[in-house]
Amino acid sequence: MKLAKTLIVACALGLGTPWNALAVDISGAGATFPYPIYAKWADAYKKETGVSLNYQSIGSGGGIKQIQANTVTFGASDMPLNADQLNKDGLAQFPTVMGGVVPVVNVEGIKPGELSLDGPTLARIFAGTITSWDDPAIQKLNANAKLPKQAIAIVHRSDGSGTTFIFTDYLSKVSPEWKSKVGSNTAVEWPAGIGAKGNEGVANGVTQTKGSIGYVEYAYAKQNKMTFAKLTNKSGKTVAPEAAAFQAAAAYADWTGTPGFAVILTDQPGNEAWPIAGATFILIHKQPKEPAAAAEALKFFAWAYAKGGKMAEELDYVPMPAAVVTAVEKMWATEIKGSDGKPLASH
Repeated sequence: MKLAKTLIVACALGLGTPWNALAVDISGAGATFPYPIYAKWADAYKKETGVSLNYQSIGSGGGIKQIQANTVTFGASDMPLNADQLNKDGLAQFPTVMGGVVPVVNVEGIKPGELSLDGPTLARIFAGTITSWDDPAIQKLNANAKLPKQAIAIVHRSDGSGTTFIFTDYLSKVSPEWKSKVGSNTAVEWPAGIGAKGNEGVANGVTQTKGSIGYVEYAYAKQNKMTFAKLTNKSGKTVAPEAAAFQAAAAYADWTGTPGFAVILTDQPGNEAWPIAGATFILIHKQPKEPAAAAEALKFFAWAYAKGGKMAEELDYVPMPAAVVTAVEKMWATEIKGSDGKPLASH
């Protein structure tokens, strides 16, 4: 798979080398949603500073567990933790970029953007109650499309996933039945379909399975030239997944007024808003076990905020607004400290 091979090379470039033996390397694990941009940032940061980032793309659930267990410098999750959970684990949380989760399909004769779906229909598909591509509910939304009489094969995440949280949070908002029977979380009891690990696994599963539908972060769909579906948003407008639509979904977000910056961006108002948008978050201990590595991690993310915006946009992520970055860096200075009680961000 093209994207996966690219990222393996990019991350390999971020591994430590003998000439860099004195540098403090950074370890992270978690969400696959931001993996493409973290790999790109890691490569550029390594070349500029000589400091390595070893990031394991294992899913948000794994990232949360690893940072709770203190086995990595930082964890990464697309499902933000609430204030109580952050306080319990002694963690600080901040967003890095925003993006979109998109339905991707492998239906004969359908090209990217030619299929339109709405929230209730998407929920019924993933619930297994709509089972064929020529179902009247899909036909009604696609009067000009030639939909085959073909069984729908559902591909969903098998691992604990923030992408799943964003997707199921949206389905819960647009379908009362989904909310009551399945709900939203990083892992749910799927009513139908087969599981695959990571955004990479779902993308691969859809690519290889005729008649299939899945959901992936947009960078995976774009890099692999997958067929995505348009969606009807909360304002009743049919929109395509693109950076401007992800930005529109965040237009009214109250980042600084939400504890832990834990903003959820699904099903937002606005004619241009993509309905399945979300931010991705970093989790780091307020009093890290390895202060030097934590300080390096904060330097890396400060660099990413300052210099990584264009790289993010090239992969159709949306950089965080300047006011949010200022608030995040202020939080670093007040909450994340070394054993001497001094802010690590200033070390």
